[in-house]
Amino acid sequence: MSGFGFRITDGKAARIDVQDALGCTADLVWVHLSTTAEHAQTWLRDEAKLLDYVVDALTATETRPRCEAVGEGAFLNLRGRSKEELDTSDLLASVRIWAVKGRVFSVTRKPLIAVAEVEKMVERGEVRDPGDLIAAFATAITADLDPDVATLGDELDDCEEQLDANRVFELRRAVSKVRVAAIGYKRFLSPQRAALEKLAALPGDWLADDDRLHLAAAADRAARMAEELESIRERAALIHETLTDMRAEQIDSRSLIISIAAMVFLPLTFLTGLYGMNVKGLPYAEEPWAFDAIAAACVLIAVGVVAYFTMRHWFRR
Repeated sequence: MSGFGFRITDGKAARIDVQDALGCTADLVWVHLSTTAEHAQTWLRDEAKLLDYVVDALTATETRPRCEAVGEGAFLNLRGRSKEELDTSDLLASVRIWAVKGRVFSVTRKPLIAVAEVEKMVERGEVRDPGDLIAAFATAITADLDPDVATLGDELDDCEEQLDANRVFELRRAVSKVRVAAIGYKRFLSPQRAALEKLAALPGDWLADDDRLHLAAAADRAARMAEELESIRERAALIHETLTDMRAEQIDSRSLIISIAAMVFLPLTFLTGLYGMNVKGLPYAEEPWAFDAIAAACVLIAVGVVAYFTMRHWFRR
Protein backbone atom coordinates (compact mmCIF):
# COMPACT_ATOMS: atom_id res chain seq x y z
CA MET A 1 0.00 0.00 0.00
CA SER A 2 1.57 3.30 -1.11
CA GLY A 3 1.00 6.63 0.52
CA PHE A 4 2.48 9.30 2.75
CA GLY A 5 1.71 11.32 5.84
CA PHE A 6 2.31 14.80 7.23
CA ARG A 7 2.39 16.10 10.78
CA ILE A 8 1.71 19.82 11.01
CA THR A 9 2.32 21.85 14.17
CA ASP A 10 2.29 25.68 14.26
CA GLY A 11 2.33 25.73 10.47
CA LYS A 12 5.46 23.60 10.25
CA ALA A 13 5.06 20.36 8.31
CA ALA A 14 7.07 17.17 8.72
CA ARG A 15 6.70 14.16 6.46
CA ILE A 16 6.02 10.93 8.35
CA ASP A 17 5.31 7.29 7.57
CA VAL A 18 1.70 6.21 7.17
CA GLN A 19 1.96 3.78 10.10
CA ASP A 20 3.49 6.43 12.37
CA ALA A 21 0.71 8.89 11.59
CA LEU A 22 -1.86 7.04 13.68
CA GLY A 23 -0.15 7.77 16.99
CA CYS A 24 0.84 11.37 16.25
CA THR A 25 -0.49 14.37 18.13
CA ALA A 26 -0.37 17.63 16.20
CA ASP A 27 -2.53 20.49 14.95
CA LEU A 28 -3.12 18.40 11.83
CA VAL A 29 -2.18 14.87 10.77
CA TRP A 30 -2.75 14.15 7.10
CA VAL A 31 -2.63 10.59 5.77
CA HIS A 32 -2.88 10.08 2.03
CA LEU A 33 -3.24 6.64 0.44
CA SER A 34 -2.71 6.08 -3.26
CA THR A 35 -3.78 2.53 -3.92
CA THR A 36 -6.33 0.19 -5.44
CA ALA A 37 -5.36 -2.72 -3.19
CA GLU A 38 -8.05 -4.33 -1.07
CA HIS A 39 -5.87 -4.29 2.06
CA ALA A 40 -6.27 -0.47 2.13
CA GLN A 41 -9.83 -1.08 3.29
CA THR A 42 -8.56 -3.39 6.04
CA TRP A 43 -5.96 -0.85 7.15
CA LEU A 44 -8.48 1.99 7.34
CA ARG A 45 -10.90 -0.14 9.34
CA ASP A 46 -8.56 -2.09 11.63
CA GLU A 47 -5.60 0.27 12.04
CA ALA A 48 -7.14 3.73 11.59
CA LYS A 49 -10.38 2.63 13.33
CA LEU A 50 -12.63 4.48 10.91
CA LEU A 51 -16.34 3.76 10.69
CA ASP A 52 -17.40 1.12 8.18
CA TYR A 53 -19.46 3.69 6.27
CA VAL A 54 -16.46 6.01 5.98
CA VAL A 55 -14.15 3.15 4.93
CA ASP A 56 -16.58 2.04 2.23
CA ALA A 57 -16.88 5.62 0.97
CA LEU A 58 -13.09 6.08 0.88
CA THR A 59 -12.48 2.86 -1.05
CA ALA A 60 -15.54 2.73 -3.33
CA THR A 61 -14.90 1.95 -6.99
CA GLU A 62 -17.56 4.21 -8.48
CA THR A 63 -17.84 7.71 -7.04
CA ARG A 64 -19.28 11.10 -7.80
CA PRO A 65 -18.65 14.48 -6.12
CA ARG A 66 -20.60 14.73 -2.87
CA CYS A 67 -20.33 15.88 0.72
CA GLU A 68 -21.84 14.28 3.82
CA ALA A 69 -21.58 15.14 7.48
CA VAL A 70 -20.86 12.08 9.62
CA GLY A 71 -20.68 12.65 13.35
CA GLU A 72 -18.15 15.36 14.15
CA GLY A 73 -16.48 15.06 10.74
CA ALA A 74 -17.32 15.18 7.08
CA PHE A 75 -16.76 13.02 4.02
CA LEU A 76 -15.98 14.79 0.75
CA ASN A 77 -15.44 13.39 -2.71
CA LEU A 78 -13.91 15.63 -5.39
CA ARG A 79 -12.91 15.07 -9.01
CA GLY A 80 -9.83 16.43 -10.77
CA ARG A 81 -7.46 15.79 -13.64
CA SER A 82 -5.19 12.76 -13.49
CA LYS A 83 -1.64 12.23 -14.68
CA GLU A 84 -2.85 9.12 -16.49
CA GLU A 85 -5.01 9.09 -19.61
CA LEU A 86 -8.48 8.06 -18.52
CA ASP A 87 -11.46 6.67 -20.39
CA THR A 88 -13.45 9.25 -22.39
CA SER A 89 -16.56 8.39 -20.36
CA ASP A 90 -14.76 9.20 -17.07
CA LEU A 91 -12.27 11.99 -17.72
CA LEU A 92 -11.62 12.99 -14.10
CA ALA A 93 -10.07 10.99 -11.27
CA SER A 94 -11.45 11.16 -7.72
CA VAL A 95 -10.01 12.01 -4.34
CA ARG A 96 -12.01 10.85 -1.30
CA ILE A 97 -11.46 12.82 1.89
CA TRP A 98 -12.50 12.13 5.47
CA ALA A 99 -11.88 15.04 7.83
CA VAL A 100 -12.35 15.58 11.54
CA LYS A 101 -10.74 18.06 13.88
CA GLY A 102 -6.97 17.52 13.77
CA ARG A 103 -6.97 14.63 11.29
CA VAL A 104 -7.58 14.08 7.56
CA PHE A 105 -7.54 10.85 5.54
CA SER A 106 -7.50 11.04 1.73
CA VAL A 107 -7.53 8.23 -0.82
CA THR A 108 -6.93 8.24 -4.59
CA ARG A 109 -7.13 5.30 -6.98
CA LYS A 110 -5.56 7.22 -9.89
CA PRO A 111 -2.67 9.70 -9.58
CA LEU A 112 -4.29 13.12 -9.14
CA ILE A 113 -2.38 16.20 -10.34
CA ALA A 114 -3.79 18.31 -7.50
CA VAL A 115 -2.24 16.05 -4.82
CA ALA A 116 1.29 17.17 -5.74
CA GLU A 117 0.23 20.83 -5.53
CA VAL A 118 -1.37 20.30 -2.13
CA GLU A 119 1.84 18.63 -0.91
CA LYS A 120 3.79 21.73 -1.93
CA MET A 121 1.33 23.98 -0.10
CA VAL A 122 1.69 21.84 3.05
CA GLU A 123 5.49 21.97 2.85
CA ARG A 124 5.38 25.75 2.39
CA GLY A 125 3.41 26.10 5.62
CA GLU A 126 0.18 27.28 3.97
CA VAL A 127 -1.89 24.51 5.61
CA ARG A 128 -2.50 24.55 9.37
CA ASP A 129 -5.75 22.65 9.95
CA PRO A 130 -8.21 20.30 8.19
CA GLY A 131 -10.17 23.22 6.77
CA ASP A 132 -7.02 24.62 5.15
CA LEU A 133 -6.21 21.21 3.66
CA ILE A 134 -9.65 20.69 2.13
CA ALA A 135 -9.66 24.25 0.83
CA ALA A 136 -6.23 23.58 -0.68
CA PHE A 137 -7.59 20.50 -2.45
CA ALA A 138 -10.60 22.40 -3.80
CA THR A 139 -8.45 25.32 -4.94
CA ALA A 140 -5.79 23.12 -6.57
CA ILE A 141 -8.37 21.03 -8.45
CA THR A 142 -10.29 24.02 -9.82
CA ALA A 143 -7.07 25.89 -10.69
CA ASP A 144 -5.83 22.85 -12.61
CA LEU A 145 -9.13 22.37 -14.46
CA ASP A 146 -9.64 26.02 -15.41
CA PRO A 147 -6.97 26.16 -18.17
CA ASP A 148 -8.24 22.87 -19.60
CA VAL A 149 -11.77 24.26 -19.88
CA ALA A 150 -10.39 27.43 -21.48
CA THR A 151 -8.49 25.29 -24.00
CA LEU A 152 -11.73 23.56 -25.01
CA GLY A 153 -13.25 26.97 -25.72
CA ASP A 154 -10.20 28.00 -27.78
CA GLU A 155 -10.39 24.80 -29.83
CA LEU A 156 -14.04 25.50 -30.55
CA ASP A 157 -13.16 29.08 -31.59
CA ASP A 158 -10.63 27.66 -34.07
CA CYS A 159 -13.29 25.34 -35.49
CA GLU A 160 -15.68 28.27 -35.96
CA GLU A 161 -13.01 30.27 -37.80
CA GLN A 162 -12.21 27.33 -40.11
CA LEU A 163 -15.78 26.50 -41.15
CA ASP A 164 -15.53 25.18 -44.69
CA ALA A 165 -17.71 22.73 -46.62
CA ASN A 166 -14.56 21.04 -47.92
CA ARG A 167 -13.35 20.28 -44.37
CA VAL A 168 -16.60 18.97 -42.94
CA PHE A 169 -15.34 15.57 -41.81
CA GLU A 170 -12.17 16.95 -40.23
CA LEU A 171 -14.04 19.68 -38.36
CA ARG A 172 -16.75 17.28 -37.25
CA ARG A 173 -14.15 15.09 -35.55
CA ALA A 174 -12.61 18.11 -33.80
CA VAL A 175 -15.99 19.44 -32.65
CA SER A 176 -17.12 16.01 -31.45
CA LYS A 177 -13.92 15.64 -29.42
CA VAL A 178 -14.49 19.00 -27.72
CA ARG A 179 -18.15 18.23 -27.09
CA VAL A 180 -17.40 14.85 -25.49
CA ALA A 181 -14.78 16.42 -23.21
CA ALA A 182 -17.15 19.23 -22.21
CA ILE A 183 -19.92 16.77 -21.36
CA GLY A 184 -17.48 14.61 -19.38
CA TYR A 185 -16.21 17.57 -17.33
CA LYS A 186 -19.63 19.09 -16.72
CA ARG A 187 -20.91 15.74 -15.47
CA PHE A 188 -18.71 16.15 -12.38
CA LEU A 189 -18.30 19.92 -12.01
CA SER A 190 -21.97 20.63 -11.33
CA PRO A 191 -22.26 18.21 -8.36
CA GLN A 192 -18.75 19.26 -7.24
CA ARG A 193 -19.95 22.83 -6.83
CA ALA A 194 -22.88 21.60 -4.75
CA ALA A 195 -20.55 19.46 -2.59
CA LEU A 196 -18.22 22.40 -1.87
CA GLU A 197 -21.14 24.68 -1.04
CA LYS A 198 -22.58 22.07 1.31
CA LEU A 199 -19.22 21.62 3.05
CA ALA A 200 -18.80 25.39 3.47
CA ALA A 201 -22.21 25.52 5.18
CA LEU A 202 -21.59 22.60 7.59
CA PRO A 203 -21.44 23.46 11.30
CA GLY A 204 -18.27 22.66 13.21
CA ASP A 205 -15.33 24.46 14.76
CA TRP A 206 -12.79 22.60 12.60
CA LEU A 207 -13.80 24.78 9.64
CA ALA A 208 -12.67 28.37 10.17
CA ASP A 209 -14.28 31.38 8.52
CA ASP A 210 -11.42 31.80 6.05
CA ASP A 211 -11.74 28.12 5.12
CA ARG A 212 -15.41 28.60 4.36
CA LEU A 213 -14.57 31.61 2.19
CA HIS A 214 -11.98 29.59 0.25
CA LEU A 215 -14.48 26.75 -0.23
CA ALA A 216 -17.12 29.21 -1.42
CA ALA A 217 -14.62 30.71 -3.87
CA ALA A 218 -13.75 27.24 -5.19
CA ALA A 219 -17.46 26.44 -5.53
CA ASP A 220 -18.03 29.67 -7.43
CA ARG A 221 -15.14 28.85 -9.74
CA ALA A 222 -16.55 25.37 -10.33
CA ALA A 223 -19.95 26.94 -11.12
CA ARG A 224 -18.35 29.30 -13.62
CA MET A 225 -16.54 26.40 -15.32
CA ALA A 226 -19.78 24.39 -15.43
CA GLU A 227 -21.52 27.32 -17.12
CA GLU A 228 -18.64 27.66 -19.58
CA LEU A 229 -18.81 23.94 -20.36
CA GLU A 230 -22.55 24.18 -20.97
CA SER A 231 -21.89 27.07 -23.35
CA ILE A 232 -19.19 25.02 -25.12
CA ARG A 233 -21.56 22.07 -25.44
CA GLU A 234 -24.29 24.25 -26.98
CA ARG A 235 -21.83 25.96 -29.32
CA ALA A 236 -20.47 22.58 -30.40
CA ALA A 237 -24.00 21.42 -31.20
CA LEU A 238 -24.63 24.56 -33.29
CA ILE A 239 -21.34 24.15 -35.16
CA HIS A 240 -22.19 20.51 -35.84
CA GLU A 241 -25.57 21.56 -37.25
CA THR A 242 -23.87 24.24 -39.36
CA LEU A 243 -21.42 21.69 -40.76
CA THR A 244 -24.32 19.36 -41.55
CA ASP A 245 -26.13 22.19 -43.37
CA MET A 246 -22.98 23.13 -45.30
CA ARG A 247 -22.51 19.52 -46.34
CA ALA A 248 -26.14 19.29 -47.42
CA GLU A 249 -25.83 22.51 -49.45
CA GLN A 250 -22.66 21.17 -51.07
CA ILE A 251 -24.43 17.94 -52.02
CA ASP A 252 -27.44 19.88 -53.33
CA SER A 253 -25.18 22.09 -55.42
CA ARG A 254 -23.39 19.13 -56.95
CA SER A 255 -26.68 17.34 -57.53
CA LEU A 256 -27.98 20.43 -59.36
CA ILE A 257 -24.96 20.46 -61.67
CA ILE A 258 -25.42 16.77 -62.41
CA SER A 259 -29.14 17.31 -63.08
CA ILE A 260 -28.45 20.22 -65.46
CA ALA A 261 -25.87 18.17 -67.32
CA ALA A 262 -28.36 15.33 -67.60
CA MET A 263 -31.06 17.72 -68.90
CA VAL A 264 -28.66 19.10 -71.51
CA PHE A 265 -27.66 15.70 -72.82
CA LEU A 266 -31.08 14.03 -72.54
CA PRO A 267 -32.51 15.36 -75.87
CA LEU A 268 -29.12 14.94 -77.52
CA THR A 269 -28.98 11.33 -76.41
CA PHE A 270 -32.48 10.75 -77.75
CA LEU A 271 -31.63 12.30 -81.12
CA THR A 272 -28.30 10.52 -81.57
CA GLY A 273 -29.79 7.26 -80.33
CA LEU A 274 -32.66 7.55 -82.78
CA TYR A 275 -30.41 8.10 -85.77
CA GLY A 276 -27.95 5.55 -84.51
CA MET A 277 -30.40 2.69 -85.05
CA ASN A 278 -29.40 0.28 -87.77
CA VAL A 279 -32.80 0.26 -89.53
CA LYS A 280 -34.08 1.52 -92.85
CA GLY A 281 -36.60 4.28 -93.30
CA LEU A 282 -34.99 7.01 -91.17
CA PRO A 283 -35.74 10.47 -92.66
CA TYR A 284 -32.87 11.92 -94.71
CA ALA A 285 -30.67 8.94 -93.85
CA GLU A 286 -29.37 8.81 -97.42
CA GLU A 287 -28.77 12.54 -97.80
CA PRO A 288 -25.09 13.66 -97.77
CA TRP A 289 -25.84 16.66 -95.57
CA ALA A 290 -27.78 14.65 -92.94
CA PHE A 291 -24.85 14.24 -90.54
CA ASP A 292 -24.06 17.98 -90.59
CA ALA A 293 -27.71 18.80 -90.02
CA ILE A 294 -28.02 16.44 -87.04
CA ALA A 295 -24.77 17.77 -85.50
CA ALA A 296 -25.98 21.36 -85.93
CA ALA A 297 -29.35 20.44 -84.41
CA CYS A 298 -27.59 18.91 -81.38
CA VAL A 299 -25.54 22.08 -80.88
CA LEU A 300 -28.61 24.30 -81.15
CA ILE A 301 -30.57 22.13 -78.68
CA ALA A 302 -27.68 22.16 -76.18
CA VAL A 303 -27.27 25.95 -76.47
CA GLY A 304 -31.02 26.42 -76.11
CA VAL A 305 -31.23 24.28 -72.95
CA VAL A 306 -28.24 26.05 -71.35
CA ALA A 307 -29.70 29.46 -72.25
CA TYR A 308 -33.03 28.47 -70.69
CA PHE A 309 -31.38 27.38 -67.45
CA THR A 310 -29.30 30.56 -67.39
CA MET A 311 -32.39 32.75 -67.77
CA ARG A 312 -34.05 30.85 -64.92
CA HIS A 313 -30.89 31.35 -62.78
CA TRP A 314 -30.47 27.62 -62.18
CA PHE A 315 -26.68 27.99 -62.24
CA ARG A 316 -26.68 30.14 -59.08
CA ARG A 317 -25.59 28.31 -55.94
